[in-house]
Amino acid sequence: MLASDLTIEYPAHGPSPAFVAVRGLDLRVQPGEVLGLLGESGSGKSTIARVLAGQFLEAPRGDVHPVITGGDAEVFGESLRKLRRRDADRLMFEVGYVAQDASENLPPNFTVSEIVAEPILLRDRHYNRKALEARVVTMVDAVRLPLSVIPRYPYELSAGQRQRLAIARALVLDPALLIADEPTAAIDALVRHSIIDLIRELQEHSAFSALVISHDLAVLRRIADRIAVLKDGVLVGYGTIDDVLANPLHPYVERLASELVGLSGASEQD
Repeated sequence: MLASDLTIEYPAHGPSPAFVAVRGLDLRVQPGEVLGLLGESGSGKSTIARVLAGQFLEAPRGDVHPVITGGDAEVFGESLRKLRRRDADRLMFEVGYVAQDASENLPPNFTVSEIVAEPILLRDRHYNRKALEARVVTMVDAVRLPLSVIPRYPYELSAGQRQRLAIARALVLDPALLIADEPTAAIDALVRHSIIDLIRELQEHSAFSALVISHDLAVLRRIADRIAVLKDGVLVGYGTIDDVLANPLHPYVERLASELVGLSGASEQD
Protein backbone atom coordinates (compact mmCIF):
# COMPACT_ATOMS: atom_id res chain seq x y z
CA MET A 1 0.00 0.00 0.00
CA LEU A 2 1.42 3.37 -1.03
CA ALA A 3 0.08 6.91 -0.57
CA SER A 4 1.82 9.72 -2.42
CA ASP A 5 1.03 13.36 -1.60
CA LEU A 6 -2.51 12.17 -0.84
CA THR A 7 -5.13 14.82 -0.13
CA ILE A 8 -8.66 13.83 0.82
CA GLU A 9 -11.57 16.25 1.02
CA TYR A 10 -15.20 16.11 2.06
CA PRO A 11 -17.18 18.19 -0.48
CA ALA A 12 -19.65 20.85 0.59
CA HIS A 13 -22.90 19.26 1.74
CA GLY A 14 -25.97 21.35 2.56
CA PRO A 15 -24.92 24.05 5.01
CA SER A 16 -21.56 22.36 5.64
CA PRO A 17 -18.63 23.78 3.64
CA ALA A 18 -15.97 21.66 1.97
CA PHE A 19 -13.42 20.28 4.42
CA VAL A 20 -9.89 18.98 3.77
CA ALA A 21 -9.47 15.99 6.09
CA VAL A 22 -6.02 14.78 4.95
CA ARG A 23 -3.37 16.89 3.28
CA GLY A 24 -0.25 15.79 1.36
CA LEU A 25 0.11 12.37 2.98
CA ASP A 26 3.07 10.14 2.06
CA LEU A 27 2.71 6.66 3.53
CA ARG A 28 3.81 3.12 2.74
CA VAL A 29 2.88 -0.22 4.30
CA GLN A 30 5.57 -2.76 3.44
CA PRO A 31 4.69 -6.41 2.74
CA GLY A 32 4.31 -8.25 6.04
CA GLU A 33 4.56 -5.04 8.09
CA VAL A 34 2.25 -3.67 10.76
CA LEU A 35 2.08 0.11 10.47
CA GLY A 36 0.37 2.00 13.26
CA LEU A 37 -1.52 5.20 12.47
CA LEU A 38 -1.72 7.41 15.55
CA GLY A 39 -3.66 10.60 16.09
CA GLU A 40 -6.35 12.37 18.05
CA SER A 41 -10.04 12.23 17.20
CA GLY A 42 -10.64 14.27 14.05
CA SER A 43 -7.08 13.94 12.80
CA GLY A 44 -8.14 12.12 9.62
CA LYS A 45 -7.33 8.54 10.66
CA SER A 46 -10.73 7.00 9.90
CA THR A 47 -10.94 8.89 6.61
CA ILE A 48 -7.65 7.34 5.54
CA ALA A 49 -8.86 3.89 6.60
CA ARG A 50 -12.10 4.26 4.67
CA VAL A 51 -10.35 5.42 1.51
CA LEU A 52 -7.59 2.80 1.59
CA ALA A 53 -10.18 0.05 2.10
CA GLY A 54 -12.08 1.21 -1.00
CA GLN A 55 -15.08 2.22 1.11
CA PHE A 56 -15.31 5.80 -0.14
CA LEU A 57 -17.35 5.57 -3.33
CA GLU A 58 -20.59 5.36 -1.41
CA ALA A 59 -21.71 7.20 1.71
CA PRO A 60 -24.25 6.25 4.39
CA ARG A 61 -27.63 7.86 3.84
CA GLY A 62 -27.52 11.55 4.70
CA ASP A 63 -23.72 11.52 4.82
CA VAL A 64 -21.11 12.64 2.30
CA HIS A 65 -18.27 10.49 1.01
CA PRO A 66 -14.61 11.60 0.96
CA VAL A 67 -12.96 12.43 -2.37
CA ILE A 68 -9.29 12.19 -3.34
CA THR A 69 -8.48 15.69 -4.60
CA GLY A 70 -4.69 15.54 -4.67
CA GLY A 71 -1.98 12.94 -5.13
CA ASP A 72 -3.01 9.29 -5.11
CA ALA A 73 -2.91 6.02 -3.21
CA GLU A 74 -2.30 2.56 -4.61
CA VAL A 75 -3.47 -0.71 -3.10
CA PHE A 76 -2.14 -3.81 -4.85
CA GLY A 77 -1.17 -1.58 -7.76
CA GLU A 78 -4.72 -0.21 -8.09
CA SER A 79 -5.00 3.59 -8.26
CA LEU A 80 -7.69 4.65 -5.81
CA ARG A 81 -8.12 8.01 -7.46
CA LYS A 82 -9.21 6.27 -10.67
CA LEU A 83 -11.12 3.52 -8.89
CA ARG A 84 -14.51 2.54 -10.34
CA ARG A 85 -17.34 0.94 -8.41
CA ARG A 86 -16.78 -2.45 -10.07
CA ASP A 87 -13.08 -2.40 -9.21
CA ALA A 88 -13.84 -1.27 -5.66
CA ASP A 89 -16.00 -4.35 -5.13
CA ARG A 90 -13.10 -6.56 -6.20
CA LEU A 91 -10.67 -4.63 -4.01
CA MET A 92 -12.90 -5.21 -1.00
CA PHE A 93 -12.27 -8.94 -1.34
CA GLU A 94 -8.50 -8.35 -1.18
CA VAL A 95 -8.48 -5.97 1.78
CA GLY A 96 -9.79 -6.93 5.21
CA TYR A 97 -11.46 -3.93 6.85
CA VAL A 98 -12.52 -3.61 10.46
CA ALA A 99 -14.35 -0.30 10.76
CA GLN A 100 -14.29 1.67 14.00
CA ASP A 101 -17.86 0.65 14.78
CA ALA A 102 -17.67 -2.82 13.23
CA SER A 103 -18.59 -4.72 16.38
CA GLU A 104 -21.68 -2.56 16.89
CA ASN A 105 -22.89 -2.88 13.30
CA LEU A 106 -22.85 -6.63 12.78
CA PRO A 107 -26.04 -7.82 11.06
CA PRO A 108 -28.37 -8.37 14.04
CA ASN A 109 -30.46 -11.03 12.31
CA PHE A 110 -27.44 -13.09 11.21
CA THR A 111 -25.87 -15.81 13.32
CA VAL A 112 -22.13 -15.88 13.96
CA SER A 113 -21.84 -18.53 11.24
CA GLU A 114 -23.71 -16.38 8.70
CA ILE A 115 -21.69 -13.27 9.53
CA VAL A 116 -18.35 -15.00 9.01
CA ALA A 117 -19.56 -16.75 5.86
CA GLU A 118 -21.08 -13.65 4.23
CA PRO A 119 -17.91 -12.34 2.49
CA ILE A 120 -17.31 -15.77 0.94
CA LEU A 121 -20.86 -15.96 -0.41
CA LEU A 122 -20.70 -12.40 -1.72
CA ARG A 123 -17.71 -13.45 -3.79
CA ASP A 124 -19.10 -16.84 -4.79
CA ARG A 125 -22.70 -17.68 -3.94
CA HIS A 126 -22.18 -21.25 -5.18
CA TYR A 127 -19.34 -21.95 -2.74
CA ASN A 128 -19.35 -25.54 -1.50
CA ARG A 129 -21.44 -25.68 1.67
CA LYS A 130 -19.29 -28.21 3.54
CA ALA A 131 -16.16 -26.24 2.71
CA LEU A 132 -17.95 -23.09 3.86
CA GLU A 133 -18.89 -24.64 7.20
CA ALA A 134 -15.32 -25.82 7.69
CA ARG A 135 -13.96 -22.35 6.90
CA VAL A 136 -16.34 -20.75 9.40
CA VAL A 137 -15.26 -23.16 12.13
CA THR A 138 -11.59 -22.50 11.33
CA MET A 139 -12.01 -18.72 11.55
CA VAL A 140 -14.10 -18.80 14.72
CA ASP A 141 -11.43 -20.94 16.35
CA ALA A 142 -8.63 -18.72 14.97
CA VAL A 143 -9.99 -15.65 16.77
CA ARG A 144 -10.27 -17.63 20.01
CA LEU A 145 -14.04 -17.78 20.17
CA PRO A 146 -15.65 -20.97 21.53
CA LEU A 147 -17.34 -22.98 18.80
CA SER A 148 -20.52 -22.86 20.89
CA VAL A 149 -21.09 -19.26 19.67
CA ILE A 150 -21.52 -20.33 16.03
CA PRO A 151 -25.37 -20.52 16.15
CA ARG A 152 -25.70 -17.39 18.31
CA TYR A 153 -26.57 -13.81 17.35
CA PRO A 154 -24.46 -10.69 18.02
CA TYR A 155 -26.67 -9.51 20.91
CA GLU A 156 -25.82 -12.74 22.72
CA LEU A 157 -22.08 -11.96 22.66
CA SER A 158 -19.94 -9.70 24.83
CA ALA A 159 -18.30 -6.59 23.32
CA GLY A 160 -14.96 -8.39 23.16
CA GLN A 161 -16.53 -11.40 21.45
CA ARG A 162 -18.25 -9.17 18.90
CA GLN A 163 -14.93 -7.53 18.10
CA ARG A 164 -13.31 -10.93 17.59
CA LEU A 165 -16.21 -11.82 15.31
CA ALA A 166 -15.64 -8.65 13.26
CA ILE A 167 -11.97 -9.59 12.91
CA ALA A 168 -12.88 -13.12 11.80
CA ARG A 169 -15.21 -11.71 9.15
CA ALA A 170 -12.50 -9.34 7.90
CA LEU A 171 -9.94 -12.13 7.57
CA VAL A 172 -12.10 -14.96 6.24
CA LEU A 173 -10.98 -14.34 2.63
CA ASP A 174 -7.28 -14.40 3.60
CA PRO A 175 -6.59 -10.78 2.58
CA ALA A 176 -3.03 -9.61 2.03
CA LEU A 177 -3.83 -6.34 3.84
CA LEU A 178 -5.85 -5.75 7.00
CA ILE A 179 -7.03 -2.26 7.90
CA ALA A 180 -8.24 -2.09 11.50
CA ASP A 181 -9.69 1.24 12.64
CA GLU A 182 -9.56 1.61 16.45
CA PRO A 183 -9.92 -2.16 17.01
CA THR A 184 -9.84 -1.73 20.81
CA ALA A 185 -12.35 1.14 21.02
CA ALA A 186 -15.37 0.65 23.28
CA ILE A 187 -13.81 -2.45 24.79
CA ASP A 188 -13.09 -2.99 28.46
CA ALA A 189 -9.47 -2.24 29.36
CA LEU A 190 -8.96 -5.82 30.50
CA VAL A 191 -9.85 -7.09 27.02
CA ARG A 192 -7.91 -4.55 24.90
CA HIS A 193 -4.56 -6.25 25.12
CA SER A 194 -6.04 -9.63 24.22
CA ILE A 195 -7.64 -8.13 21.07
CA ILE A 196 -4.45 -6.42 19.92
CA ASP A 197 -2.37 -9.50 20.73
CA LEU A 198 -4.82 -11.57 18.70
CA ILE A 199 -4.35 -9.35 15.64
CA ARG A 200 -0.57 -9.61 16.00
CA GLU A 201 -0.75 -13.38 16.40
CA LEU A 202 -2.93 -13.75 13.29
CA GLN A 203 -0.65 -11.39 11.34
CA GLU A 204 2.47 -13.32 12.24
CA HIS A 205 0.80 -16.61 11.33
CA SER A 206 -0.58 -15.48 7.95
CA ALA A 207 2.06 -12.82 7.13
CA PHE A 208 -0.47 -10.24 5.91
CA SER A 209 0.32 -6.53 6.05
CA ALA A 210 -1.70 -4.41 8.43
CA LEU A 211 -2.59 -0.79 9.06
CA VAL A 212 -3.75 -0.50 12.66
CA ILE A 213 -5.30 2.83 13.62
CA SER A 214 -5.50 4.06 17.17
CA HIS A 215 -5.41 7.15 19.36
CA ASP A 216 -3.66 5.03 22.02
CA LEU A 217 0.13 4.90 21.83
CA ALA A 218 0.24 1.95 24.24
CA VAL A 219 -1.87 -0.10 21.80
CA LEU A 220 0.44 0.66 18.88
CA ARG A 221 3.56 0.05 20.92
CA ARG A 222 2.24 -3.47 21.46
CA ILE A 223 1.72 -4.28 17.78
CA ALA A 224 3.30 -1.82 15.31
CA ASP A 225 6.64 -2.16 13.56
CA ARG A 226 6.51 1.54 12.66
CA ILE A 227 4.08 4.38 13.31
CA ALA A 228 2.77 7.36 11.35
CA VAL A 229 1.53 10.25 13.50
CA LEU A 230 -1.25 12.53 12.22
CA LYS A 231 -2.21 15.96 13.50
CA ASP A 232 -5.08 17.83 11.83
CA GLY A 233 -4.74 15.70 8.69
CA VAL A 234 -0.99 16.24 8.30
CA LEU A 235 1.76 13.69 8.88
CA VAL A 236 3.98 14.93 11.74
CA GLY A 237 5.94 11.79 12.61
CA TYR A 238 6.98 8.64 10.78
CA GLY A 239 9.29 5.78 11.75
CA THR A 240 9.78 3.36 14.61
CA ILE A 241 8.06 4.41 17.82
CA ASP A 242 11.36 4.91 19.63
CA ASP A 243 12.82 7.04 16.81
CA VAL A 244 9.70 9.17 16.43
CA LEU A 245 9.45 9.91 20.16
CA ALA A 246 13.19 10.40 20.65
CA ASN A 247 13.34 12.97 17.85
CA PRO A 248 9.99 14.81 17.90
CA LEU A 249 9.58 17.14 14.92
CA HIS A 250 6.22 18.58 15.97
CA PRO A 251 4.79 19.87 19.29
CA TYR A 252 2.12 17.14 19.25
CA VAL A 253 4.77 14.41 19.02
CA GLU A 254 6.81 16.17 21.70
CA ARG A 255 3.77 16.11 23.96
CA LEU A 256 3.28 12.40 23.32
CA ALA A 257 6.90 11.75 24.26
CA SER A 258 6.53 13.79 27.46
CA GLU A 259 3.36 11.95 28.44
CA LEU A 260 5.06 8.61 27.88
CA VAL A 261 7.98 9.64 30.08
CA GLY A 262 5.51 10.74 32.75
CA LEU A 263 3.70 7.41 32.64
CA SER A 264 7.00 5.51 32.84
CA GLY A 265 8.06 7.55 35.86
CA ALA A 266 4.77 6.95 37.65
CA SER A 267 5.00 3.23 36.90
CA GLU A 268 8.52 3.05 38.35
CA GLN A 269 7.38 4.80 41.54
CA ASP A 270 4.55 2.30 41.90
